[in-house]
Amino acid sequence: MTDPRIAKLAENLITYSCKLKKGQKLIVEGGIEAKPLIIALVKKAREIGAHPFVRLTDECITREILMGVDVPYAKLACKYALPLFKEAEAYIGIAATKNIFESADVPEENKNIFKKHYSKPIHIDCRCEKHNWVILRWPNESMAQLAQTSVECFENLYFNVCNLDYAKMDKAMQPLKKLMESTDKVRIVAPDTDLTFSIKGQKAVVCAGSCNIPDGEIMTSPILTSVSGIIRFNIPTLADGKMHNDVTLTFKDGAVVQAKSSNTRHLNQKLDSDEGARYIGEFALGVNPYITEGMFDTLFDEKMGGSLHLALGNSYPECCNGNKSAEHWDIVQSHLPDHGGGEIYFDDVLIRKDGLFVLPELEDLNPENLK
Repeated sequence: MTDPRIAKLAENLITYSCKLKKGQKLIVEGGIEAKPLIIALVKKAREIGAHPFVRLTDECITREILMGVDVPYAKLACKYALPLFKEAEAYIGIAATKNIFESADVPEENKNIFKKHYSKPIHIDCRCEKHNWVILRWPNESMAQLAQTSVECFENLYFNVCNLDYAKMDKAMQPLKKLMESTDKVRIVAPDTDLTFSIKGQKAVVCAGSCNIPDGEIMTSPILTSVSGIIRFNIPTLADGKMHNDVTLTFKDGAVVQAKSSNTRHLNQKLDSDEGARYIGEFALGVNPYITEGMFDTLFDEKMGGSLHLALGNSYPECCNGNKSAEHWDIVQSHLPDHGGGEIYFDDVLIRKDGLFVLPELEDLNPENLK
């Protein structure tokens, strides 16, 4: 018998996130450990007369492929996969990672080759541009360890955040969207942080269950050359299997001119991977009330209530600022009091302090009103 929470999640993914219709083609890509959800998705897709195509993945197999990847192989892999992605109207990606460090020993050159010649054409240039898509994780022992809790407690958290009333969240975000789209100057003030940039004329995009599960952010992108100042991110982050604590970036005319972290060498390798990697492609505020601590998982961490994040690299087409890159690395700063607090100003008006919105029209986004 299917866990009713899984059935509900599958229905939400198919009908709310992907808005799948009769006759449409759906790609479901995920680890075999997520089999219960994959089966539920296949059943639901067929119920509405859609055509599901399943691509199973495994992190150990992926590592082995990356260890020997070269440009001809990556291009060939893209050649065979791209037609399916071009044909499909929807995509659901489910990560079922058992070891977040599985790719840690893969040479950076190999990772960059695969990103440039496979991942970027498939996911950035095709999937993100065309499909109704959504990505999520599958709860397992590894994720429970990262969250520093029991498997049962993590599963309860997982289904709370994934089966949240996202339609209610969407409605609560509309005043913030309106405010962001009328704002010029943004200022972020927090410990070791004083950063300014402009979002004048940029579109703000509400993310309430349509592309990520869990969700709970509203994003835009800064005017490319306007970012100036310094920011220290207080939520640890993982990139290419390597951990970074206290990522600190100094910006001038939009570009990172100085960068350090607990892994400064790797950080600068990422920044030097292509021309756009030193520029910001996204600025977003997180509002999910169930997520209050980081767990080395971007999909969860970037939605943390009371947080913000910036993405180094590629800008999404929905709110593009012209930055193009094979990278898109979201790094999170929490303003919750336990993390040191912080303030956000729009055109010199305080809109959020220590993680709580202070303007009356934005108070529906505070945790007690979203749960």
